[in-house]
Amino acid sequence: MAEFNPRLAIYPGTFDPLTRGHMSLIFRGLKVFETVVLGIAQSTPKNTCFTLEERVQMARETFAGEPRIIVESFDGLLIDYVVQRGAGAILRGLRAVSDFEYEFQMALMNRRLSREVQTVFLMTDYNWMYLSSTIVKEVALHGGNVKGLVSEPVLAKLTEKYEAMQAKG
Repeated sequence: MAEFNPRLAIYPGTFDPLTRGHMSLIFRGLKVFETVVLGIAQSTPKNTCFTLEERVQMARETFAGEPRIIVESFDGLLIDYVVQRGAGAILRGLRAVSDFEYEFQMALMNRRLSREVQTVFLMTDYNWMYLSSTIVKEVALHGGNVKGLVSEPVLAKLTEKYEAMQAKG
């Protein structure tokens, strides 16, 4: 049986791209947990804009100098990664009631697969209730200004990606 660290949480997602809403949740999570691991999922049903390597690199640049935030990628079942990492909790954010049903189902399945791991939900800060990676990508794709919604490393990569796409026509 693996030993679980109740002060270590995994915050999983695709983070395509990482937004200020995600960042806010991580920093708030550090008020509860000693360390938060940003677990960037390799396998996802979503069509990602950025490669796994790009998503990991942007997150590492964003959190450079934050020793309590670790950025890693994982593949396969989240609960297997959490157990292998020895984390005591999965950290998840809730923006609205619509998020709750899906998150609740996932939490119950993870609980069934590993009774030792807890899922901890934090409400999104009201400043970021409307924000999602999908919205950020849509706005950036159409030339809108997303400065302040993402970190500087993410903004630079978004700009680079969409300028290259527009140059191709």
